[in-house]
Amino acid sequence: MSITNPLKKSVSAIILDLDGTLLNTDGVVANVLRVFLVKYGKKWDGREAHRIVGKTPLEAAAAIVEDYELPCATDDFLSEIKPMFSEHWCNIKSLPGANRLIKHLHGHGVPMALASNSPKASIEQKISYHQGWKESFSVIIGGDEVRIGKPSPEIFLEAAKRLNVEPSSCLVVEDSIPGVTAGKTAGMEVVAVPSLQKQANLYTSADEVINSLLDLRPEKWGLPPFEDWIDSTLPLEPWCIGGPVIKGYGRGSKVLGIPTANLSTEGYSELLSEHPSGVYFGWARLSTRGIYKMVMSIGWNPYFNNPEKTIEPWLLHDFDEDFYGEELRIVVVGYIRPEANFPTLESLVEKIHEDGRIAEGALELPLYSRYRTDPYLTGPVKGDHHHS
Repeated sequence: MSITNPLKKSVSAIILDLDGTLLNTDGVVANVLRVFLVKYGKKWDGREAHRIVGKTPLEAAAAIVEDYELPCATDDFLSEIKPMFSEHWCNIKSLPGANRLIKHLHGHGVPMALASNSPKASIEQKISYHQGWKESFSVIIGGDEVRIGKPSPEIFLEAAKRLNVEPSSCLVVEDSIPGVTAGKTAGMEVVAVPSLQKQANLYTSADEVINSLLDLRPEKWGLPPFEDWIDSTLPLEPWCIGGPVIKGYGRGSKVLGIPTANLSTEGYSELLSEHPSGVYFGWARLSTRGIYKMVMSIGWNPYFNNPEKTIEPWLLHDFDEDFYGEELRIVVVGYIRPEANFPTLESLVEKIHEDGRIAEGALELPLYSRYRTDPYLTGPVKGDHHHS
C-alpha cells in the first residue's frame, strides 16, 4: 500500500445507484423530453436537468410540469411519458467503467446492492439488457419498496440490512446530490461521480469526488484493487473520431509550446457525452502525411459555459507547419488520467509532457500497437481520390 494513497476506511460491501451512475440515462431522458414537449409547443433546453437528477419519477415529473407550465396534471404527464421511456431502456448504454467495476467486485466476491429511486420493475427491466448485472447484485431495491426515496437514507439502510452488514461498513457510489445526502445520512462512506460536471463543487459532503468510474480506486476503501492498469494506462474498448483540423484558441502552441490539432466536435456531441473528460491516447492519421502516436485531452471549453466538450489531440511528432483543414482520424485505445487543475502553467506543461511520454511508451505494447493498422485509419480518406 503506497504512502501517497492512505486507506480512507475499510468497507466490506458496496451499494450502487443505477441511473446516471451505472447507466447513461441522462441522454435518454433528454431525448424523450425533447420529443414530448414539442407536443405542447415547448422546447426542452436541458436547463431543468439539475432539478430532475436523482429525484423520484414523481418529483421529476412535477418539476417539469411546473417549469414548462404544461397544461396537464403530473400524474397524466407521468403515465403518458412512461411508455416512451420503456421503449428506450434497451438502448441505454452503460457508463464508462460500469461493466468493469461490476465484474471486478463480483469476481472478488464483494457483496453488492443496487439501490435506486426508480421503481423495482423499471430497475429490473433496465438492467436486463446488461449481461451479468442482475446476477452480480445480491440485493436490488427500488424506490417503491421504501416509504420515502433519496435524499432520505431509508433506501440505503434497507440495502445494508438486506446485505446483512453495518451501514458504517458500506461504500455508496452515487452521481446525484440527493443520493450523496442519503448515503451520508445513512452513516456510510460515499464516493460521488457527479453526472452534472458543472456542479461538481456542490458535492462537498461526499468522502471523495471522482470524475468517472474509471477513476475509482477500490484499494482506497480496503477493497481489492483493479489489476488492469498497464504502465500507467488503462486499456479501453477502442473508439474512433475524425474530421477536419480546425483553429483552436491558439493556447496549445502559443501558451504551452505544445501544438494541438483541434477537431471540430460537430456531429460528435453524442459520442463525446459518452466519454468522461480526461487524457486519452491512441493513433492518429493525417490524410496526407501518415499515421502518428497521439495523446489527447477531452474537456470542457473553459471560455463558455456550454455543454460541448472539446477534443485536443497532440500528435507526438515534430511538424514544420500547421495542418488546418486536413482530415484527421483518430482511434482512441486507452486512458491515462482525469482532467486536473494545475496551480501553475509550468506544472500543467510538465504534466502534459509526462502524458506524452506515457503514451509514447505504451503505444509500443502489442496490446495498443496493433490498432495502428485499424481499417478506420488505413482506409481511403475523402481527399485521396480526386478523380473518382
